[in-house]
Amino acid sequence: MTATSTPAPPGRLDRLLGGIERVGNRLPEPFILFALLTLVVAVVSTVMAAFGVAVAVPGRDGVTAIRGAFSGEGVEFFFTGLAANFIGFPPLQTVVTIMLGVGLAERTGMLSALIRLAFRNAPRSLLPYALGFIGVTGSVMSDSVFIIIPPLAAIVFKAAGRHPVAGLLGGFAAAGAGYSTSLLVTSLDALFAGITNGVAATLPDAGTTVTPVSNYFFNIVSAIVLSLLAGLVIDKIVEPGLVRTGFPRDERPGDGTGPDAPPVDAEVTTAERRGLRAAGVTLVVLTAAVLVLALAPGSPLRNETGGYLPTSPLLSSVVTLVFLAFFVPGLAYGIVAGAIRRGADVPLLMGQALKDLSGFIVLAFVLGQFIALFAWTNIGAWLAVSGASLLEGIGLTGYPAILGFIVLASVLNLFIVSGSSLWTLMASVFVPLFLLLGYEPGFTQAAFRVGDSATQVMTPLNPYMIVLLTFVRRYEPSAGLGTVIAKMVPFVVPFWVSWVLILTAFYFLDLPLGPGMGIRVAE
Repeated sequence: MTATSTPAPPGRLDRLLGGIERVGNRLPEPFILFALLTLVVAVVSTVMAAFGVAVAVPGRDGVTAIRGAFSGEGVEFFFTGLAANFIGFPPLQTVVTIMLGVGLAERTGMLSALIRLAFRNAPRSLLPYALGFIGVTGSVMSDSVFIIIPPLAAIVFKAAGRHPVAGLLGGFAAAGAGYSTSLLVTSLDALFAGITNGVAATLPDAGTTVTPVSNYFFNIVSAIVLSLLAGLVIDKIVEPGLVRTGFPRDERPGDGTGPDAPPVDAEVTTAERRGLRAAGVTLVVLTAAVLVLALAPGSPLRNETGGYLPTSPLLSSVVTLVFLAFFVPGLAYGIVAGAIRRGADVPLLMGQALKDLSGFIVLAFVLGQFIALFAWTNIGAWLAVSGASLLEGIGLTGYPAILGFIVLASVLNLFIVSGSSLWTLMASVFVPLFLLLGYEPGFTQAAFRVGDSATQVMTPLNPYMIVLLTFVRRYEPSAGLGTVIAKMVPFVVPFWVSWVLILTAFYFLDLPLGPGMGIRVAE
């Protein structure tokens, strides 16, 4: 769609999504919604605790009891943990830290100049597919992908004359709905493998040992298909829908970026080119310094065994590395291009970037309380084990059992969006169960990947949905949770179906999931 295209009348899909949006936007404001959800969890947990509800989580000694919020222990948890729950809210740490670096790079003009230089001659028709590839593969950056890719994609789309909100939404959806797969081997692969092996090792017949590359063949096919699918959805559904419904293309006035802001020339000036060269040199030097530090014998970035997998200080430093990758080149660009003339300009520009996050920081207070209470009450563990018991009680076997497992993972993912936490709970039940049915632990892990990611981009319990809403409100201040949920639905359904079909093909063709990892345990 071009900026001058004549909007077509809304179609059936537009009306369906519009209905979802209207219903979703009738929900209370996110702050009030999560305050109410916190109260609901408090009441439900107290009732369950009063009835002595407990769950036996495989791998844990004894039973795990539901803890009531309205109890002496619960009151102590609330009074002593209020500030810690807020400050310790992981997305808050990630978002604020990264936005300080990204904000400097953006406010100095480095990102704008870089994108204009890189994409002014790029074929606009390929942008959605390039974004799909970058988003799906972006999980190598861990949770940082939700903060980095969407706003940059919006800038790229606008520079190419396409709808910036399509880039914003597409970047988030590709990164989130395809989070459990990538063309690259990521820390998530190592983490999943460690959890799977930890469960399998407790069994008499543990099957084939799972490694970080045990799902690699499956991941390659999944990443390619989902990347293309994400581009297709952005290009053929999301962007035309935004145009038809008249969704604003420009950021709102007031922050210097709205339609009242001075127009930005598509050409890159001489000063900007000098700044970009300085930023590039600085980034190369910074990268070399980090590599020397990480690869040096006895490096503090290695783990206790001298390696990097499955965990190490290096893999735990993603937020720091992303911050430095934007802050240091942004600083060099600003000095050379003239955007930074004195030391006081640096904190001023960084502070301006955080202004746009003020709403999210307020929301993080109540989000932190909700997520901490949900985990403390043990309701999440009860949900996971109860769902597994339901499937086992139905007596499903063969491939229907695999589909039931994927559906359960997708439903639980609406409540427990942390993949590692959910897999820790589900692996303890389903790895032994499916081993008894003759399936390799690596296959059970691959099936979990399918159910783990797609639905997380449409649940309000995903804290990064609130970050996305913050970005969307720059264009449409009246947007609510229903707006972003409705815009994610076109991604969720085809992603889920396509990913299930890929797993089905591997299953019935008996294809290896990765080096040395098959579907069924060898006889």
